[in-house]
Amino acid sequence: MKAPLFANLSYRFKVPLLLMLVILMTGGLVTATLVGHSYNDLRRDLIDSTQRVGEVLASTLVPALKHDDLWRAYQIVSVPYRARSGSAELETFVVVLDRRLQVYVSSQPELFPTASSLPAEYRWLREEVERQLGPAGRVLDAREQDKILVVQPIFDGDERSRYGTLVIGVSPSALMPRFYAMLLRATLTSLLVLALLLPLGWYLGKRMIGPLTHLAGCLGQLGHVPPSAISCQVPIGRDEIGQLGSQFHHMLAELREKEALEQRIMMADRLAAVGRMSAGIAHEINNPLGGMLNAINTYKRYARGDEVTERTLSLLERGLLQIRETVSALLVEARLERRSLTMQDIDDIRTLVLSSIQAKEGVLCWENGLDGEVGLPSTLIRQLLINLLLNAIQAIPASGKVWCRVWIADGSLFADVRNDGPAIPSGLIDRLFEPFVQHGSTGSGLGLWVSYQIVQQLGGSIDVASRDGDTRFLVTIPLPVRNGGDARHGQALSD
Repeated sequence: MKAPLFANLSYRFKVPLLLMLVILMTGGLVTATLVGHSYNDLRRDLIDSTQRVGEVLASTLVPALKHDDLWRAYQIVSVPYRARSGSAELETFVVVLDRRLQVYVSSQPELFPTASSLPAEYRWLREEVERQLGPAGRVLDAREQDKILVVQPIFDGDERSRYGTLVIGVSPSALMPRFYAMLLRATLTSLLVLALLLPLGWYLGKRMIGPLTHLAGCLGQLGHVPPSAISCQVPIGRDEIGQLGSQFHHMLAELREKEALEQRIMMADRLAAVGRMSAGIAHEINNPLGGMLNAINTYKRYARGDEVTERTLSLLERGLLQIRETVSALLVEARLERRSLTMQDIDDIRTLVLSSIQAKEGVLCWENGLDGEVGLPSTLIRQLLINLLLNAIQAIPASGKVWCRVWIADGSLFADVRNDGPAIPSGLIDRLFEPFVQHGSTGSGLGLWVSYQIVQQLGGSIDVASRDGDTRFLVTIPLPVRNGGDARHGQALSD
């Protein structure tokens, strides 16, 4: 069954329209009630005034009836309505009936001839007059003739000496000019009031339904926008809308918790995938690495080479150890290497990445603030900085610039890697350190993840800030307490 059109209308329009309809109905009912009361008051005033006229005429007609002065009686009954003419004269009449209830005189002789019986349409009036007792008059409603009849007996002091009966007929249509004028005034007043109330009703209706439509808009975002990105200020209170707002906030909080749980599960799945992959490749890589490292150790122990050969073998040894530690960083239970970080380790990093930045004709600004050993594993720090630097070099344009600063301050190691490449999209920053998430067209998506794992293992933090022409990775790693006394505290480098 098809729903009515009004049922599908938004409440932002439905409630104001209903409120305006109630105002219109209330205004119409109040106007109709006031007009009805006004008409009844006019009718009552007409009857009261006619009764008073009847009393005055009845007392005035007594001398004329006593002396059977027909002309005098005619003048008396004609005086009250002599000013009327045309249709108004036909709508009102005065008739004097004698003791036999025959017409004695009337203001309209053509309708009520003298010495004649009442016309056929007023025959019922004879019975009403015969039942008339006492000096008080009566008011009869002759609806068929559209008349209000006032019947007044004519006495001379003593109600037993009854000379006749006075009948005055007044048409209610005589009230219509006054009634229409009153109706016009009431209608204009009602329209003026409605002209003020209807906009007010529309405004109040929209204001009243505003929180509900806002809540509906917030609910409409569910399923289309991530719960963490929904920001809605819905009212909370004890009324129905406030209770809905409270339930919405509670539901949104649970959805955000569910979203965070799903992200943690996804991260755990990715970590599990990396773990399975790394477990598979660790054996294949570590075996040849072990052989190469043993060969280098054997050569250094039994052979005597020149200075260049010694330096080259030392560099190769550190590089192979770094490869081994990189594989270890992918394993969940990686053991940290115990060799402390030195100033030479940081300079080795510069040597390793210099060829990469020269290939892009870029500039590497290098500031090494270390001047001794630092109680942190050298291989992990080297791998961390190499990953960050290679990402920075990859991000810069041709002839771009990369900065690397390393220093110790306040019991922590700081490393600041910056580049002048394009900004990282804001939607990608929160996912940069997830495995297999790539920024750019090259890379495996593991470099930053490995860097993040290293920072986490060392109990530090890594912050990212990016805008066009300035992307910055700031690493903070606290120094171990047991080595705090031996650490050399340098001066923080200025921007």
